[in-house]
Amino acid sequence: MDKLTDSELHALVSLLDDTDWEVKSHVKDRLVSIGQEVIPFLEKKWEDCFNPELQREIEELVHTLQFSQLKTRLLNWKNSPDQDLLTGLWLINTYQYPDLEFKKLQTEMNQIYFEVWTAFKNDLQPYEQVKIMNSILFNHFKFSANTKNFHSPANSMLSAVLETKKGNPISLCCIYLLVAQKLGIPIYGVNLPNLFILTYKTEEVRFYINAFNKGVVFTKKDITNYLEHLNIAPEEAFYEPCSNMAIIKRFLRNLYLTFEKFGESEKMQEIKELTEILED
Repeated sequence: MDKLTDSELHALVSLLDDTDWEVKSHVKDRLVSIGQEVIPFLEKKWEDCFNPELQREIEELVHTLQFSQLKTRLLNWKNSPDQDLLTGLWLINTYQYPDLEFKKLQTEMNQIYFEVWTAFKNDLQPYEQVKIMNSILFNHFKFSANTKNFHSPANSMLSAVLETKKGNPISLCCIYLLVAQKLGIPIYGVNLPNLFILTYKTEEVRFYINAFNKGVVFTKKDITNYLEHLNIAPEEAFYEPCSNMAIIKRFLRNLYLTFEKFGESEKMQEIKELTEILED
């Protein structure tokens, strides 16, 4: 595609509110075909524009371009060898906050890790490690369950959870998990029905952690009791570590249910498209 001059771009954008649907459609296709590089130009045009209809058209176009970029990045993440968890969480985050830089999340997570790392001593036993992590995360940083706005999409946005210190079970677990793994502690995510938890798992030691309840520790028997209470038959997956892929899929499922609850059908469709990218 030939690179357009600024004057050609201006001329194209000015046709976005043309009354002829065919002209408008052609202009949109042409701008989309240019790709991500046209976004800064469109954003500047939006700022300088006083036509609400044209502004709305530009907003939709920018979102189309950003969503296309997100789908490409998510596919690349799926095909990456390690499927890095923080990268996956950042990608979900960019659905609502497309300008969020990965480096910002990484820096904030490193600050939390550093606080925990400096509190650690040599030869700590597993329960002592968890006790220190709980103290730093839930007493020092004051992370807590967002019970007041449990269905808010912000609970699935890591940047918002880091800012407000409130999240849902899976977002709080992921912060815990990312710090633990950077410390080399064998803590993993566990996909339970209606709840996401963590497990501390080695050949010698095995217990579970509920980050939504300030890191309370419990046993395998407690999970069995929980499943019985829900009338759900036990499955091996309810006791074992899950993959980063399973975590990211669950984040997307939570977002889908959130948008369903608020009747946002367009966003539901987009989250469905993102989920389909991750399916085998």
